[in-house]
Amino acid sequence: MTTNGTSNMTELETFLPQDGSNGTSGAKYKIAPKSPTSLENGHAEKTSWDPFRERRIEHPTTDCDTLTHLLKASLGTGILAMPFAYKNAGMSLGIVFTLFTSLICTHGAYVLVQCAHELYRRTRVTSMSFADVGEVSFANGPTWARPYSKLCRITIIAGLFAAYFGTCSVYTVIISENFKQVAEHYLGYAINQRLCILTLLVPLILLSWIPNLKYLAPVSMVANVFMGLGLGITFYYLVWDLGSPWDLPQVGDLYNLPQFFSITIFAMEAIGVVMPLENSMDTPQHFIGICGVLNKGMGGVTLIYVFLGFLGYLHYEDATDASITLNLPTDEYMAQSVKILVGLAVYCTYGLQYFVCLEIVWDAVKGKWKMNQTVLEYIVRSVLTASTVMLAVAVPTIGPFLALIGAFCFSLLGLILPALIETITFWDKGFGRGNWVAWKNVGMFLFGVVALVSGTYTSMVDIFKTYGLGEEVVQLNTIGEVVHDATHANVSVANVTDFVINAVSDLSQTLLNNTGN
Repeated sequence: MTTNGTSNMTELETFLPQDGSNGTSGAKYKIAPKSPTSLENGHAEKTSWDPFRERRIEHPTTDCDTLTHLLKASLGTGILAMPFAYKNAGMSLGIVFTLFTSLICTHGAYVLVQCAHELYRRTRVTSMSFADVGEVSFANGPTWARPYSKLCRITIIAGLFAAYFGTCSVYTVIISENFKQVAEHYLGYAINQRLCILTLLVPLILLSWIPNLKYLAPVSMVANVFMGLGLGITFYYLVWDLGSPWDLPQVGDLYNLPQFFSITIFAMEAIGVVMPLENSMDTPQHFIGICGVLNKGMGGVTLIYVFLGFLGYLHYEDATDASITLNLPTDEYMAQSVKILVGLAVYCTYGLQYFVCLEIVWDAVKGKWKMNQTVLEYIVRSVLTASTVMLAVAVPTIGPFLALIGAFCFSLLGLILPALIETITFWDKGFGRGNWVAWKNVGMFLFGVVALVSGTYTSMVDIFKTYGLGEEVVQLNTIGEVVHDATHANVSVANVTDFVINAVSDLSQTLLNNTGN
């Protein structure tokens, strides 16, 4: 289950954590940065060594190849939830905040790659994974940050696992919902949602038994075809019988904004793929820059997300569902084909998300038991797949669950950690006139914390409300009530927020004291 930088890299390979050793070591997630003293050898030595010329890839990808992979990775199932996100934010606010979220998510990915390029030169390493960048930045940063380098690596790996494990569960719900609607139309009676999810257990386990990426590549190609056809037919339905956008709320309920941000972050966040894509490029310096691959790709993705969110909400208004395909009529063959196509596409794409989790878990357990390793691997594959299905059975909701993943995992990985990594990486170099980079990172960090805390809280409230769990939580319908309740809790959101604000204030003051204007 290893990856490479070939030009025919599958969609799955762009998500897998990459080995930071440039192919010379078999140990996953291992990198040997230079000691802090070795980083003081002089500016001339650092600039004379070019990591991009030293990088050796058997089949490197071109800029066009990388752009294609970025588009494939970014245009996932999250796009189906964008009309629902607009329903939460309002039409005008949805457009503005989608652009804002895209900007800040893209910037998080940008600074991560920028820090990686800086660390390449310092450590004389030609490629790193996301976890490598985090660990090395802390290990070679200021003295106070070095003890936390391993913690940073563990946090990134755990965050990636949680994000894609949860995504697998969301995919299971989406598959079952699309198939269930079509089946109910022809059977004439309602089907239990949890039972429908359980029927996917065996097919998903069989999919998880695909041994390697070579055999999964055709499945990924089929998924792209199915999703493309499904989205094309969906757009056909959305452009008919449109009303006036001014008849819809332009600004949504303030209480629903955290869910909007959580869903949009989930849909647009590409932090898990940027380093693998950069690592496979023939010209990695072209990945960033004003007209770099990242900005071009995310610019196009943003327009598609805005367009679908706008049309979907305009067409279905308050009836907009958590996945736009669920709004399509069930008695028309073309609409039924969309549900089946999207269901099959998500099923085929399940392996993409699943292999990220599998790589992390397998690296942790292989060799720990004295038994046939092939048998152990298939046991791990089956148990991991069954766990994602059981989670979907326990919480068979798309919107709140999807928002929960975006709020908790991708806010941490895509916003909070990149801000910290950039601050620590360039600690000794300074942060520009007026320390604007430091203040920018403080703002990015705070936005990530607010998105994480508020998005996680509102998503949990929505999940509880959906299943009637905890009436005292369900009754929290306004921000004022939430704040009032939090002020009387022993461990509250307000307390956590105050702690974070104070910590960031202390950090920013330290930055000002340690860097010049």
